[in-house]
Amino acid sequence: MNITQFAKLTSLTPHTLRYYEKLGLLTNISRNSSGHRVYFQADIDWVTFINRLKDTGMPLEQILKYAHLRAEGNATLNQRCILLQKHRDALKTRIENELEHLRMLDLKIAYYDAHKSLT
Repeated sequence: MNITQFAKLTSLTPHTLRYYEKLGLLTNISRNSSGHRVYFQADIDWVTFINRLKDTGMPLEQILKYAHLRAEGNATLNQRCILLQKHRDALKTRIENELEHLRMLDLKIAYYDAHKSLT
Protein backbone atom coordinates (compact mmCIF):
# COMPACT_ATOMS: atom_id res chain seq x y z
CA MET A 1 0.00 0.00 0.00
CA ASN A 2 1.14 3.57 -0.54
CA ILE A 3 1.86 6.22 2.09
CA THR A 4 -1.59 7.82 1.82
CA GLN A 5 -3.38 4.51 2.45
CA PHE A 6 -0.93 3.63 5.20
CA ALA A 7 -1.43 7.01 6.87
CA LYS A 8 -5.19 6.51 6.93
CA LEU A 9 -4.86 3.02 8.43
CA THR A 10 -2.46 4.18 11.14
CA SER A 11 -4.12 7.54 11.90
CA LEU A 12 -0.84 9.32 11.19
CA THR A 13 -0.03 11.87 8.54
CA PRO A 14 2.36 11.13 5.69
CA HIS A 15 4.59 13.84 7.19
CA THR A 16 4.70 11.99 10.53
CA LEU A 17 5.47 8.71 8.78
CA ARG A 18 8.37 10.30 6.93
CA TYR A 19 9.58 11.81 10.22
CA TYR A 20 9.42 8.40 11.91
CA GLU A 21 11.43 6.96 9.05
CA LYS A 22 14.01 9.72 9.41
CA LEU A 23 14.25 9.08 13.18
CA GLY A 24 14.71 5.37 12.64
CA LEU A 25 11.37 4.25 14.06
CA LEU A 26 10.35 2.93 10.65
CA THR A 27 13.13 1.06 8.95
CA ASN A 28 13.56 -0.99 5.80
CA ILE A 29 10.53 0.57 4.13
CA SER A 30 10.23 -0.91 0.65
CA ARG A 31 10.05 1.23 -2.45
CA ASN A 32 8.41 0.51 -5.76
CA SER A 33 10.03 1.00 -9.16
CA SER A 34 9.07 4.69 -9.06
CA GLY A 35 10.75 5.15 -5.70
CA HIS A 36 7.50 5.54 -3.74
CA ARG A 37 7.21 3.92 -0.34
CA VAL A 38 5.32 0.65 -0.12
CA TYR A 39 4.00 -0.57 3.24
CA PHE A 40 2.97 -4.04 4.39
CA GLN A 41 1.05 -5.62 7.26
CA ALA A 42 4.19 -5.87 9.40
CA ASP A 43 4.59 -2.09 9.07
CA ILE A 44 0.96 -1.59 10.16
CA ASP A 45 1.52 -3.84 13.18
CA TRP A 46 4.68 -1.96 14.18
CA VAL A 47 3.11 1.50 13.82
CA THR A 48 0.04 0.32 15.74
CA PHE A 49 2.34 -0.66 18.60
CA ILE A 50 4.21 2.66 18.38
CA ASN A 51 0.85 4.46 18.60
CA ARG A 52 -0.12 2.38 21.62
CA LEU A 53 3.14 3.25 23.37
CA LYS A 54 2.56 6.94 22.59
CA ASP A 55 -1.06 6.78 23.75
CA THR A 56 0.05 5.28 27.06
CA GLY A 57 2.50 8.09 27.63
CA MET A 58 5.82 6.58 26.63
CA PRO A 59 8.18 9.39 25.59
CA LEU A 60 9.47 9.31 22.03
CA GLU A 61 13.04 8.81 23.22
CA GLN A 62 11.97 5.60 25.03
CA ILE A 63 10.08 4.42 21.96
CA LEU A 64 13.23 5.03 19.94
CA LYS A 65 15.26 3.06 22.45
CA TYR A 66 12.77 0.20 22.17
CA ALA A 67 12.91 0.40 18.36
CA HIS A 68 16.70 0.24 18.34
CA LEU A 69 16.67 -2.75 20.67
CA ARG A 70 14.05 -4.41 18.48
CA ALA A 71 16.23 -3.89 15.41
CA GLU A 72 19.07 -5.72 17.16
CA GLY A 73 17.00 -8.89 17.30
CA ASN A 74 16.42 -11.60 19.86
CA ALA A 75 19.57 -10.81 21.82
CA THR A 76 17.70 -7.82 23.27
CA LEU A 77 14.48 -9.58 24.31
CA ASN A 78 15.27 -9.20 28.01
CA GLN A 79 16.11 -5.50 27.67
CA ARG A 80 12.91 -4.84 25.72
CA CYS A 81 10.88 -6.73 28.31
CA ILE A 82 12.40 -4.67 31.13
CA LEU A 83 11.72 -1.43 29.25
CA LEU A 84 8.06 -2.42 28.76
CA GLN A 85 7.71 -3.56 32.37
CA LYS A 86 8.96 -0.19 33.62
CA HIS A 87 6.53 1.58 31.31
CA ARG A 88 3.69 -0.68 32.49
CA ASP A 89 4.52 0.11 36.11
CA ALA A 90 4.54 3.84 35.42
CA LEU A 91 1.24 3.53 33.56
CA LYS A 92 -0.33 1.60 36.44
CA THR A 93 0.75 4.32 38.87
CA ARG A 94 -0.66 7.02 36.61
CA ILE A 95 -3.97 5.15 36.28
CA GLU A 96 -4.19 4.69 40.06
CA ASN A 97 -3.59 8.42 40.54
CA GLU A 98 -6.22 9.28 37.96
CA LEU A 99 -8.71 6.94 39.63
CA GLU A 100 -8.06 8.67 42.96
CA HIS A 101 -8.71 12.04 41.30
CA LEU A 102 -11.92 10.64 39.84
CA ARG A 103 -13.05 9.39 43.26
CA MET A 104 -12.45 12.81 44.78
CA LEU A 105 -14.41 14.51 42.00
CA ASP A 106 -17.25 12.05 42.46
CA LEU A 107 -17.32 12.82 46.19
CA LYS A 108 -17.44 16.56 45.53
CA ILE A 109 -20.19 16.14 42.93
CA ALA A 110 -22.18 13.96 45.35
CA TYR A 111 -21.78 16.65 48.00
CA TYR A 112 -23.13 19.30 45.64
CA ASP A 113 -25.97 17.03 44.50
CA ALA A 114 -26.96 16.44 48.13
CA HIS A 115 -26.89 20.15 48.97
CA LYS A 116 -28.45 21.56 45.75
CA SER A 117 -31.93 20.76 46.91
CA LEU A 118 -31.36 22.65 50.18
CA THR A 119 -30.96 26.01 48.48
